[in-house]
Amino acid sequence: MLLYCVRHGESQYNAENRIQGQTNVPLSELGLRQGEALRSAMADLPVEAIFASPLRRAMQTAQPLADALNIEIRTDPRLMEIDAGVFQHQLRSELGDLYPEAAAAWFGGDPDFTIPGGESRRDLMHRGREVFETIRQTGHEHVAVVSHGGLLCGALKALLNIPAALNPFVLQNGSISRLEMTDAQTRLHTLNQVEHLRDVGLAGSGDL
Repeated sequence: MLLYCVRHGESQYNAENRIQGQTNVPLSELGLRQGEALRSAMADLPVEAIFASPLRRAMQTAQPLADALNIEIRTDPRLMEIDAGVFQHQLRSELGDLYPEAAAAWFGGDPDFTIPGGESRRDLMHRGREVFETIRQTGHEHVAVVSHGGLLCGALKALLNIPAALNPFVLQNGSISRLEMTDAQTRLHTLNQVEHLRDVGLAGSGDL
């Protein structure tokens, strides 16, 4: 199975540099244009199924492609972003003042630190692996997965057996990464492709 892993377009919270986690914020105007650019870039690919996070920003990103391919979007809550607990809705720049110990632990990269009221990075890795294995078992050859930066990076780490303490991946809004999954192996073919956004504009990166 070849999976086209898409990070959703820029959301309103991305544009504000605000932590969104599992809050149901919509795309920004730039994010909507990125969704259209993704449709143009992927409409001729042999995509047989589209799986997406049910959060609004992912669904808005997936819908133009679904319309172009005449495919119904299948949602799975396991594709949602990390539950950012008390960090949600806060400006990233304010976390250190609001939650100094928790912010230090999070930005320090501890994979087992659980955001108060939320999840840890290791939790996210386990959830990401689980949902990707479920998708693989559907038996399709080419699948689009529209999700979130944190979830996709966590899933890639888990599937490629990268230690939880390492964070080697950065995905920009509207990017495409190609992952091959078979019974024998998992291979990352491309990471964070953004050429299709050249005429639209780039947004941010990072998780949350």
